[in-house]
Amino acid sequence: MAGTAALSKVLHIRENEKTRAQKAYQKSIDDFEEVATQLYELLRKKEAAESLYETYLQQSSPIGKIREQALYIENLKKQIIALQQEVQHARSEMESKHEDLSEAYVEVKKFEKVIEHREEEAAALIKKDEKDSMDEISIRQYLSRKTGD
Repeated sequence: MAGTAALSKVLHIRENEKTRAQKAYQKSIDDFEEVATQLYELLRKKEAAESLYETYLQQSSPIGKIREQALYIENLKKQIIALQQEVQHARSEMESKHEDLSEAYVEVKKFEKVIEHREEEAAALIKKDEKDSMDEISIRQYLSRKTGD
């Protein structure tokens, strides 16, 4: 049982690591969702700006307004490119944290299995000792009856 006590302490440490990995993974998900939402909003703004630009082109609008709208769209495109890189970085970070979490789960499961196996072995040993003791008692009783007859 001393072995399982030591393993239980290690298991507790591994469970703490798993909890930290879960929190880090959840934070990476939240970060990814935040950046992805920003990208989505920018894409919607760009779509609306392009629609307005097309309207300006179809109507007789001043050149200044058309030029201003084109510059605004170009600025949005630059922001979108930058955000796409941030989204990709956040996605890779999220995937990395997911791998860390998976590894932590595996480590916890390994220690749980080792502890379970050792406890089963200890229980089997106790059962064997009890059986041996019962056999010995039975033999003594048989021998005492036989010599007493």
